[in-house]
Amino acid sequence: MVLTSLAMMAFAGNSLLCRIALKQTAIDAASFTSIRLISGAVMLWLVVQMSRGTPTGGGNWLSAWALFVYAAGFSFAYVSLPASTGALLLFGAVQATMIGHGIWTGERLRRLQLVGLVLAFGGLVGLLLPGLSAPPLYGSILMLAAGVAWGVYSLRGKGAGDPTKVTAGNFLRAVPIAAALSIFTLNDSAIDMAGFWYAVSSGALASGIGYAMWYTALPALQSTNAATVQLSVPVIAALGGIGFLGESLTLRFVLASVAILGGIALVILEKPEAHGTQQVVPADRQ
Repeated sequence: MVLTSLAMMAFAGNSLLCRIALKQTAIDAASFTSIRLISGAVMLWLVVQMSRGTPTGGGNWLSAWALFVYAAGFSFAYVSLPASTGALLLFGAVQATMIGHGIWTGERLRRLQLVGLVLAFGGLVGLLLPGLSAPPLYGSILMLAAGVAWGVYSLRGKGAGDPTKVTAGNFLRAVPIAAALSIFTLNDSAIDMAGFWYAVSSGALASGIGYAMWYTALPALQSTNAATVQLSVPVIAALGGIGFLGESLTLRFVLASVAILGGIALVILEKPEAHGTQQVVPADRQ
């Protein structure tokens, strides 16, 4: 329970750390992405070195590219998105990708699950409809793309070996890709000490240690519980955004959150045998 709670706080913390860094410091999104991936790779490598046994699997380049697309889209989206909205869009896109893959591979949804999908989709449309309280469209598209990339990354990692070692290998492979992005955007790069340490905290603590705690707690959780507990991540991020960033909680966001998270819960809980394993993925969003 303690490890699971800390892991969910770490995943939500990614959204808060990224938003704070890009809003309140001079660091740019590309530099934040590179520093986050480097520090995450170092921390996960240390965790793997300290772990016992001989875990299998060390990642691959396709998964590393998916990880990079997630991390870069995540960072560039948070240039304009509030932490709460970004976490909700990310989580919704991740779960939609996982559920969509299940349908594509032949899973049949029950009536209540179809209701959940319609409810979640309606919540997403309602959140993004033009209006005074609508989030920026460009940032929203980037975050949805980041969520799809993380969903693909999670699906590719299923059964690939020890999850911590696989994640460490993919982080290491994603570092040179992120470095190339930083070189490409060198003219617009800017780093200050505060932004640097926010990025390190996001990579080493919220990502590296967060994933390690999650994978440690995961074997003790039932698949349905593991999937359902991740519904708390956007809620934690929203509370953090209000407390640490002074973000306002709009009626549109509340209604969209209830629709999206409630709809996903219906899909997960109605048929745990079919969807449980696929939904067991980190939600970082964060």
